[in-house]
Amino acid sequence: MESRVARSEPASTLIRAATRADATTIAAIYNHYVLETVVTFEEVAVGAEEMATRVDDVQARGLPWLVSACDGIVVGYAYAGPWKARSAYRHTVESTIYLAPERAGRGFGRPLYRALLHAVRACGTHAVIGGIALPNAASVALHEKAGFQAIGRFSEVGRKFDRWVDVGYWQLVL
Repeated sequence: MESRVARSEPASTLIRAATRADATTIAAIYNHYVLETVVTFEEVAVGAEEMATRVDDVQARGLPWLVSACDGIVVGYAYAGPWKARSAYRHTVESTIYLAPERAGRGFGRPLYRALLHAVRACGTHAVIGGIALPNAASVALHEKAGFQAIGRFSEVGRKFDRWVDVGYWQLVL
């Protein structure tokens, strides 16, 4: 009889707060998605200094920006930013997660996302929103395994690589 072992992150994986020193690697991971996919609607590569500023801005708000490092190399990151600027939204965040393309599907996403959700809960967050450019089965699965529920879909709200892209939203009330 074949036994199945639950997949988990490699034993040498460390999830920690991002630092400015991680900005070059974070930018490299993100720029793959900027330049090669429609999962982000950003269309111009982001430099390391701009990424460091983004990390600083999120952390200055008291929100988490985490990295997953395997054998000392950053292989993914996740962060939470404000959902909207109006003060009544202050207890809701939008979550973001990206993995180095060669690490996707290898057990890094779930523990990183769990750590992010734990961190936002500790910040007093009430609700987390995840926006997903569609179709994206892997991201949908990640969110739903984390307990998010689909709440809506906007059709053709982004245009990238000469095609219209839908965006779905998932929500987790903590």
